[in-house]
Amino acid sequence: MRLPLLAFLAAGLAAPACADAWDDTLSAARGQTVYWNAWGGDERTNDFIAWASAELEATYGVTIQQVKLTDTAEAVTRVIAEKAAGQTKDGSVDLIWINGANFLSMKEQGLLHGPFLADLPNAKYLDLSDGSAAVVDFTIPTEGYESPWRLAKFVLTHDSARVPEPPRSMAALLDWSRANPGRFTHPAVSNFMGATFLKQALIELTPDRAVLQGPATDENFSAATAPLWAWYDALRPSLWRAGETFPENASVQEQMLNDGEVDISMAFDPASAAAAIEKGLLPDTVRAYGLDGGSIGNISFVAIPFNAAHKEGAMVVANFLLDPATQAHAQDITVLGSYSVLDPARLGDAEKAAFAALPASPALPSNEALGPTLNEPHPSWMTRIAEEWAKRYTE
Repeated sequence: MRLPLLAFLAAGLAAPACADAWDDTLSAARGQTVYWNAWGGDERTNDFIAWASAELEATYGVTIQQVKLTDTAEAVTRVIAEKAAGQTKDGSVDLIWINGANFLSMKEQGLLHGPFLADLPNAKYLDLSDGSAAVVDFTIPTEGYESPWRLAKFVLTHDSARVPEPPRSMAALLDWSRANPGRFTHPAVSNFMGATFLKQALIELTPDRAVLQGPATDENFSAATAPLWAWYDALRPSLWRAGETFPENASVQEQMLNDGEVDISMAFDPASAAAAIEKGLLPDTVRAYGLDGGSIGNISFVAIPFNAAHKEGAMVVANFLLDPATQAHAQDITVLGSYSVLDPARLGDAEKAAFAALPASPALPSNEALGPTLNEPHPSWMTRIAEEWAKRYTE
């Protein structure tokens, strides 16, 4: 008799996938094209998905058609519309790169297929213990309805030729920016990276971090965010163009760093600077670094809609993304530079050796140098912070 998923999660183990059942999944998946709805704003990620499609087609007869999104909500809205129209099968979305508020919305509305994580053979490489990053998405328990695929963490990047000793806290960043007016900015808060910058500041500055792990409410929002707005009011006049306009996203700000227009940028990928240097997109004096008190980090997940036309193919893709060889390839800074979601303690010697042999770079910080990983706030905080920022500074 097979134990329920939650029993395995409680023990910190992946539920063993039945070999016969997985063989049936592989057989049904052969010939399927998986429509993976994924953010399309990063060339390295798009190239990685194309590589994954070629590998999957050669091995399993499964291909990926990436549906490039500017906002994950586009795919969620499509699934909602299909459910409202009574389309309970043959949906247009097979797999979604999803996190936070969008996952919570789909979960609450019964729009997800699963739980399916325990059915993936490569789930055995994950730490599925209670509270692990692999089973919590912005404080929301995933309960097997999502599968991890890449690890992200907030970092600042600086040109060490111009800023040998960069600021390592939000308070220090304010002091530095005041002393170097116009040399720092952040992406627009309507963009994920700009909102993440504000969340990082909120975590550092709020009087009680614990409140951020629950929903933002009318009762707790003002007190929790008051120090953030006081800090930002002081910071804004020293921003690039006096904080009247902002780069569209992190890629645009990275280009500004390359062009010498600003001295400090940011990313949600500790390897992004090393990868950009490798491609000649940043000078080799650029370095990424974590903040002294720790940085926001999370795992990116994939989920399968309830009415996906190609559920089996989507599961094969999700399992392939957890393969140690795939994770090592993704962590290569010449490929994607995405930190692995796998638990090193669950890897064999050969698998560990593959990670140890990956290219290094002076711009690539070690896990130790990145410092502690700070938990993401509840998804409602990002929504309310973005709305409040817009009200205060753009209206």
